[in-house]
Amino acid sequence: MTYWLICNSGAGDGERGRDFWLEHLATAGIHDPRCCDFEESDWSTRIDDRDTLIVAGGDGSVSRAAAVCLEKGATLAVLPSGTANDFARNLGLPHQPGALCKSIASGRTQIVDVADYGDGMFLNVAHVGMGTLPARESRDTGKKLFGRFSYVVELLRRLNAKRGFRATIRCDRGVVKGRWLSIAVANGAFFGGGNEIPEASVSDGQLAIVAVRPRPILQLLFTFLMVRLNRQTPRRTSTLVHIRSQRCLVHTGKPKTVTADGDVVSRTPLNVVCKSGCLRVISDRIVSTADGDAGDVISGGA
Repeated sequence: MTYWLICNSGAGDGERGRDFWLEHLATAGIHDPRCCDFEESDWSTRIDDRDTLIVAGGDGSVSRAAAVCLEKGATLAVLPSGTANDFARNLGLPHQPGALCKSIASGRTQIVDVADYGDGMFLNVAHVGMGTLPARESRDTGKKLFGRFSYVVELLRRLNAKRGFRATIRCDRGVVKGRWLSIAVANGAFFGGGNEIPEASVSDGQLAIVAVRPRPILQLLFTFLMVRLNRQTPRRTSTLVHIRSQRCLVHTGKPKTVTADGDVVSRTPLNVVCKSGCLRVISDRIVSTADGDAGDVISGGA
């Protein structure tokens, strides 16, 4: 078995680089892992299913490493070093660097889902509409100043300028049409720097589709606070639609930008399928925000 280490020096505040993680890994008993870089051409051809690929970076870097692990059958280990680190939250990873590296050295693994959109895959969330703005327009300076709250700052800055867009959402149990401010298709329980999706898990074999209608800012903030405080999706609201499904097709009247795990990846239509239990990761436990039987929630009219 071989440990491989990829570090994105530009992730987060840049303080958790290769030397930082090499020191902590050595303390945990992992000495001299093979260091490589995404820009190098041939390192991935030498990985096999006995190896562990350790990635230190944000969610975008983690997704790229996960794609390699899926292809090679290798194990993915995450050293969260980015701004949002939502996949690390899904895995319930410890916050302290020493504890993280000890967890990797222990070799305890879990099996999680990935979301396949045809041209690629993502681990956390794909966005259409307002949710794409942070990935497209947040400046690096803003990220370093506000951290994970830069996503919220960018959304609030633009909220009043958007009337929404028309789209059709097709899932296993039905079709929803209307005008939307944002559509998020999530594979796990967290997105946008720690925002929770009620009744979700990265290992439940389901996508969580959360679609928000254009509404006055106070109404949107009230709905957001109710979800955060109650940790449940409101069953009756004219603001929010929440659906659980194994697959989802989002079709818009005009092609719109799609982002996945913080990167611009394509344009609509967006066709996503949850690939259940196909990625092996280092983790002691998988976080679930489930609270009873989630069912399917289709709330409010157009």
